[in-house]
Amino acid sequence: GLSAPVRAMSEDGLSTGGASSTPMLRQYRQIKEGHPDALLFYRMGDFYEMFFEDARTASAALSLTLTSRNRNDPDPVPMCGVPHHSADRYIARLLAQGYKVAVCDQMEDPAEAKGIVRRDVTRVLTPGTLTEESYLAGGAENLLAAVARVRKTWGVASLSVSTAEFRVTELESMEAAAEELARIAPREVLFSEGSRDSPETLGLLAALPGVAASFPEDSSFDPEKGRELLSAHFSTQGLAGFGLASMTAGIAAAAAALDYAARTQCREVSHVSRLSPYFQEDFLYLDAASMRNLELFGSIASQGREGSLIWVLDLCATPLGSRLLARWLRYPLRNTAEIERRLDAVEEARNDPVGREAARRALSGVQDLERLRSRVVLGRANARDLLALGRSLEALPGLWRLLSERFSAPLLLGPALSDDMGDVASAVAGALRDDAPLSVREGGMIREGYDPALDELSALTRDSVGFLARLEAVEKERTGIGSLKVRYNKVFGYFIEVPKSQAEKVPLHYVRKQTLVNAERYVTEELKAFEEKALTASERRKALEFELFEALRMKVAAGAGRILSAAAHLAVLDVVFTLAEVAGRYDYSRPRVNTGGRIAITGGRHPVVERTLPAGRYVENSVSLDMTDNQVLIITGPNMSGKSTVLRQTAVTAILAQMGSFVPARDAEVGMLDRIFTRVGALDNLALGQSTFMVEMQETANILNNVTEKSLVILDEIGRGTSTFDGLSIAWAVAEFLHDVWDRGVKTLFATHYHELTDLALSCPRVKNFHVTVKETEGGIVFLRTLVPGGTNKSHGIAVARLA
Repeated sequence: GLSAPVRAMSEDGLSTGGASSTPMLRQYRQIKEGHPDALLFYRMGDFYEMFFEDARTASAALSLTLTSRNRNDPDPVPMCGVPHHSADRYIARLLAQGYKVAVCDQMEDPAEAKGIVRRDVTRVLTPGTLTEESYLAGGAENLLAAVARVRKTWGVASLSVSTAEFRVTELESMEAAAEELARIAPREVLFSEGSRDSPETLGLLAALPGVAASFPEDSSFDPEKGRELLSAHFSTQGLAGFGLASMTAGIAAAAAALDYAARTQCREVSHVSRLSPYFQEDFLYLDAASMRNLELFGSIASQGREGSLIWVLDLCATPLGSRLLARWLRYPLRNTAEIERRLDAVEEARNDPVGREAARRALSGVQDLERLRSRVVLGRANARDLLALGRSLEALPGLWRLLSERFSAPLLLGPALSDDMGDVASAVAGALRDDAPLSVREGGMIREGYDPALDELSALTRDSVGFLARLEAVEKERTGIGSLKVRYNKVFGYFIEVPKSQAEKVPLHYVRKQTLVNAERYVTEELKAFEEKALTASERRKALEFELFEALRMKVAAGAGRILSAAAHLAVLDVVFTLAEVAGRYDYSRPRVNTGGRIAITGGRHPVVERTLPAGRYVENSVSLDMTDNQVLIITGPNMSGKSTVLRQTAVTAILAQMGSFVPARDAEVGMLDRIFTRVGALDNLALGQSTFMVEMQETANILNNVTEKSLVILDEIGRGTSTFDGLSIAWAVAEFLHDVWDRGVKTLFATHYHELTDLALSCPRVKNFHVTVKETEGGIVFLRTLVPGGTNKSHGIAVARLA
């Protein structure tokens, strides 16, 4: 088996009596034994059937009627099934509930089988190894992760089977591994069987709610075997060329992921052609709490994508671009040269709206080349997939020419522009009909004129009626029998029917086939020859079409590396032109990045909040942080006044700058950050028995234990969950620590209702007080939402409560 169950399932479902001794059920049991952790979809004619415990589980999960194969037997076999043509939607529902599905197909034509039809599992579908478009969200990653521990080092690998994106890193602690898994956001994660009940594995799983877990055998995680497996897969003498020579835990994790993927696909995953190591120090580190609190990928209020930062940014024309944009956002850079390279490209695209629009229009015709390529190499692409791939490649010559003529930024121009993939595009266009069906076995895919033998078979199938009419006319004239008919029925095939009254005129070469009351039926050599060709022409046409399609698919697969290079460049283009479109549409400016640690934002805005307000209603604010004078800003003001928004927009602006994007501000300078920590709001974690205060203290402890002088800390209230005196004491101590840590302190924005904290400025030279203004009127208060220097001693709690 691939692993232990994703969900608990009975293992005694096959222990039935005499009913299970039939040849078909013996075959079912044998196949099921190889996949005890998956629901077995067993193909029988036009249905996928499930038996025994699988039937009980699937009927409950899919609301199917549970029947039995032998209802009159003392020990009936439970069964349920779904039509094969609609199996995808049922499988998708099972996958969403965390089940695995092993698809068992008929490996030979039942009409030609001697004895029971040969069957085998052709695919194991698991949440993290999907390739079919019907199971996948277009612009979202669908990742499989694997975790391996070798001594004190943790290896974390992630693999997208659908796009062949394969990455690996190493970390020094379980906590760091948990944070990286949260950042990867996999659909399924692998641990070794031997670590199933270890505290570390249970801890990592607790940090991944809703993620399916699988436990392959321990040998899959052996580093030495892993080196051999990866070297063999990539056909290399070793792994030094991938930058993996010093990795051990990372190699173990990567090999486990690749091996699991191959087992689920039931074939070599040769479309996975590269493995990229990455290192935490190359990126601005964002932990799970920060990504959640800053609402980078999901809104806390809506519990969905709308209202998040990616919702504002993702104007991508292709799924390729949407996935890469999310990756850039998850992994902002710390290399100023690479950031400037991205910003140069975005600026050039922003300054050429005509060229940008033309490029985005060309990109809109590009389908998901990464996933299409993977299905081609895996042998799962149908004719429509190849057509989509071919039409996407047809956009390249014009787009490459546009880039060469209008742009000069290195990121927009690259080696991909030397190959317009015209040979692959023309091969597909010349072979496949525009209206090709989904099925590759039923014909109707290949263009007329592509293959003479196929044209002949197609004509024979299409013109059988015309042939019979012509033959009848010829025979009438030849024999002088005006009532002669050429006919066909399923029992006797093709025949010539002559009334008995005309039987004496029948030529000698007619061979009697059947005698009726009023007529005689005959065949001729010509008619027998036509019958043989006509009756087999349709099947031979379908078989030949499939052969031609397979040859075309292999030809396209031979260009898989070129397609991947083109797709990678198209993704970068889409992201750059999208960021330029966002910058132009929403009036973002180019940030300046520095290594000195200074953050200075003039006229800053929150990119999400301003999109939800009427035009011109957003109140801009300026923030300045450095390591010499304005290091810890204590921000006071009433609830609903905009304190939290100022905090978040500062952090988001830094993230956008380091990912290479323009920012929502009139002017911005951003010093390179290594981490952003946020402590914003709190919720009880009832599952772990943790109160709001405990969650708050754990998040705060994480900040204090891991912060560096290059970090940015965002604190929105500390100590609210306990008594006022205790809460104030904790908040004071935390602020004082962040001012003094490393003897240099760390850049911090601290919003609070503890007005006493403003006194920190008297003893800590780099603490500065700010407050968000309100206007008091006879009718109550008006929020002006402007950040100004100085503290305040009013929270206006009664007025805010009245508004609420």
